[in-house]
Amino acid sequence: MSERTPLIAGNWKMHRLVSESVALARAVLHRLDRASAAEVVVAPVFTSLHAVHEALGENARVKLGAQDVFWEDEGAFTGEVSAPLLKDVGCEYVIVGHSERRQHFGETDDSVRRKVGAVLSHGLSAIVCVGETLEQREAGRTEAIVLGQLDAAVQGLSTLERVVIAYEPVWAIGTGRTAKAEDAQAVHAAIRARLSSRFGPSQAERIRILYGGSVKPSNAAELLAQPDIDGALVGGASLEAESFLGIVAAAG
Repeated sequence: MSERTPLIAGNWKMHRLVSESVALARAVLHRLDRASAAEVVVAPVFTSLHAVHEALGENARVKLGAQDVFWEDEGAFTGEVSAPLLKDVGCEYVIVGHSERRQHFGETDDSVRRKVGAVLSHGLSAIVCVGETLEQREAGRTEAIVLGQLDAAVQGLSTLERVVIAYEPVWAIGTGRTAKAEDAQAVHAAIRARLSSRFGPSQAERIRILYGGSVKPSNAAELLAQPDIDGALVGGASLEAESFLGIVAAAG
């Protein structure tokens, strides 16, 4: 049985006003089962980060995450937000390389690598997203695409400390389609094997690999029962406390 602490992270994407974000964060915090073994993270929009941090309080059982970051600490980069700024408002986690960033905003493997480096250099933890499109999957290229993205993201790192990997098949994000548990497990196992070859089995055994892609209370338990699936990066189901906490409950 793995000793890895399950991690359930809610990516709220571009949803919820500040007042709504605060209400949702409080609902998650107050209704979270004190016996839960999982680590819980919520990632609101940038404009809600400070208010949600205040609502959660210091040393809260629910931790704060951001949905993106820029790799420079400061400068003439209009519209961007740096790791020091995120740390300043209480963030502990940052999602990096989400497929929506790659698809809509030109995120590349190189920019993901830079962002991971920036996050780690400021003592934050990076949730690094990898995943294939439906076309790539049907062409039998899932492993090549996923491991290629993974290799690029961890290039230059000497340790996997404070790194979390999230496998999110692009075809399952927001579509209602979910990878079969055994298929997701196969990709997670391949990710762990690649990390073991690069960083050694000890580090690979400790790193948490999350699944993302239409995760909901009805399918969470089967996914989380797989030996190499250590949690979930949750999209739509994280926008309601009840469904999000249902997934947390499935993590034990």
